[in-house]
Amino acid sequence: MTTVAQDAKSCCAAAYGSGWARFLLGDSYHPGGLDLTDRLGTMLGLGAGTRVLDVAAGPGTSATHLAQRFGCRVTGVDLSESNVVAARETAMRLGVATLTDFVVGDAELLPFPDESFDVVVCECALCTFPDKHTAVTEFARVLRLGGRVGISDLTRNGPLPPELDGLLAWIACIADARPLAEYEEYLRIAGFQVDCAEPHDDALRTFVQQIRTKLIGVELLARLRTIDVPTTDLAKARAMVRSAADAVASRTLGYALLTGTCFAHMH
Repeated sequence: MTTVAQDAKSCCAAAYGSGWARFLLGDSYHPGGLDLTDRLGTMLGLGAGTRVLDVAAGPGTSATHLAQRFGCRVTGVDLSESNVVAARETAMRLGVATLTDFVVGDAELLPFPDESFDVVVCECALCTFPDKHTAVTEFARVLRLGGRVGISDLTRNGPLPPELDGLLAWIACIADARPLAEYEEYLRIAGFQVDCAEPHDDALRTFVQQIRTKLIGVELLARLRTIDVPTTDLAKARAMVRSAADAVASRTLGYALLTGTCFAHMH
């Protein structure tokens, strides 16, 4: 496991709790926003009474939305305590506090008993986990047999340019993106049957363009000293976003929704 991967695990959680990340990535922090969250919920057949675990829930945007949209009971787990606090506040504000719960926890060592949930959701976060096999095995462990998993994530075809291989790129869920077939293999090894793999490359293309536009605004605010962002960070961000846009255009980077059914627990 690389040092970058180890650092990313805690840095991603901290960065996602910052105003800087929220400004660039939006509240949902993933391509397609809540439209794709809705799509994933529909694919998984969520409804009233469904026990859902949202892994790497961030500030609770998707978890609270799923509770509102489908009436399901959602537990969000995140490595960042500040994200958990923010998620609880969001749930209170939206009137879904009775349908949601948020706890601090590690995706690779989930703080829940075996077979606690009907559905596990993980949006644009699996590729930031250093030990993906362990994380997916944990997904299966906390699911009842016959339970479902829904993952949305970046996919990669071929090598990435060097600008997409650093801590900033890890935080943006790019550096360790894997081929779709590799995500499917993680699921199979952990005891899942893969049900559906649905491409959404257009959502990623739009997302990257939105970040490029917002980055221009960040640079302006930095020049006006409205926000404090080191010049070197801005330069790295510009290079990373430019390379990401090129990688999406060449189809080296893509985005997909993946669902599966748990048929075995591999302890």
